[in-house]
Amino acid sequence: MADFFDDSPGIGSTTVGVFRTAATVKGGRRFSFSALVVVGDRQGSVGIGYGKANQVPQAIEKAQKEAKRRMRRFPLVGTTIPHEVTGRFGACRVRLIPASPGTGVIAGASVRAPLELAGVADCLTKCYGSTNSKNLVKAVIDAMEQLQTREAVEQLRGVTLEPTDTEVAVERGAAFLRRQSAGGEHAAEPASAGQS
Repeated sequence: MADFFDDSPGIGSTTVGVFRTAATVKGGRRFSFSALVVVGDRQGSVGIGYGKANQVPQAIEKAQKEAKRRMRRFPLVGTTIPHEVTGRFGACRVRLIPASPGTGVIAGASVRAPLELAGVADCLTKCYGSTNSKNLVKAVIDAMEQLQTREAVEQLRGVTLEPTDTEVAVERGAAFLRRQSAGGEHAAEPASAGQS
């Protein structure tokens, strides 16, 4: 569940994990905490932050501030990503696959957090190798940094591209949802008229 900042309306925050470490000193163990936080505006911008402190709330607050400073904008096509992409960080590999409207985000908690806060509502994912939550989040950000819009690719290559499978699926799904909502309204009217 995403929290919202008081000072920045529209920017949500999700704590992916809180990690505890212990240093053994003369008087016993001294604990310190670190937090991994993802922030985003659900409009294509997302950032990650990592903060350390002696108390959990201070660690989360530090991580949120760092994540807000590191927010970046990524391209989206409707509610999904423009094309299939694979991100790597350490021993983690994450593949992001665009999906039709209504599919949802099929992912674990670590991969889901940056995708949802970026505004991706339909995406399939697959993780390979390590499943360390810190590295998975960084691998997702690495994958999203590789995303390019159709206009950017056309400009780089100097050609005009045909509509991609993703764009066709998004348009087909949007048309289907419009038809369903229109059909649902028409179907409801005769039923209510017959009862009266």
